[in-house]
Amino acid sequence: MQLITWNIQWGRGADGRVDLDRIVAHARRLADFDVLCLQEVSSGYPELPGCDGRDQFQYLADLLPGYTAIVGVATDTPHPAGDRRTFGNMIFSRFPVLQVFRHLLPWPADPGVPSMQRIALEATLNTPLGLVRVTTTHLEYYSSLQRVSQIERLRELHREATAQAGSVRPGLASEGPFFFGPRAAASILCGDFNCLPESSEMARMLAAMDDATRPYRDAWEITHCGEPHASTVGIYDKTQWPDLPFTFDFILVSEDLAGRIKEMRVDAMSDASDHQPVLLELR
Repeated sequence: MQLITWNIQWGRGADGRVDLDRIVAHARRLADFDVLCLQEVSSGYPELPGCDGRDQFQYLADLLPGYTAIVGVATDTPHPAGDRRTFGNMIFSRFPVLQVFRHLLPWPADPGVPSMQRIALEATLNTPLGLVRVTTTHLEYYSSLQRVSQIERLRELHREATAQAGSVRPGLASEGPFFFGPRAAASILCGDFNCLPESSEMARMLAAMDDATRPYRDAWEITHCGEPHASTVGIYDKTQWPDLPFTFDFILVSEDLAGRIKEMRVDAMSDASDHQPVLLELR
């Protein structure tokens, strides 16, 4: 199972050009991925630098016809021209998709700080490794108050899903929405966390939970023990990120998947976004 996570910045590369075909091409160059998790996908935002306002959710789905495309809209607002504008995340899966949740994350008021609604897009996939819950997210950048609140919600969601995975309740397809769709305990949580590896936020994300819930572990620490995290931001785009490159993008796995990790690496070659794509391979 090969998974890529990538904040694509609506397809805008270091050259200032928005090119979704390039995004897909660079992802394919990195791996013949089974699961692709994307952040910062837009529709109806010609105001974004280089963007023509097209529906990127649909365009990307058309580029990847062999995958189930799962859309997670965080921001949904009217456009002055009369249409709607949406912004959020996507998951593409070759594997059967059994259950999808779109969790709007907490957005507590933080006066004077720019921010936007954030989402955690979750899908339970039926993979060769068994059921795996894949969640991709993009946490708040400007407000640490909101980011901390969002991390607490992600921890709560992991506890909830683990408890549901271990419970048994009746459910038939004929019952409509009461049909019991499985929710996996084994979990991959990935995306742009907008915090550094050594931050208190990441330490909290990886902290122990209750006895029934296996905590998250950083896949980089498992595969590159003792090595500094590879940079995922600011390698090529020096306009937005003039300082040294750093790491905001992570792949976390629940402890029961830690022994299945074969490889994790950051693609330092791609200049198709201000972030680098990150690959995880499980055996």
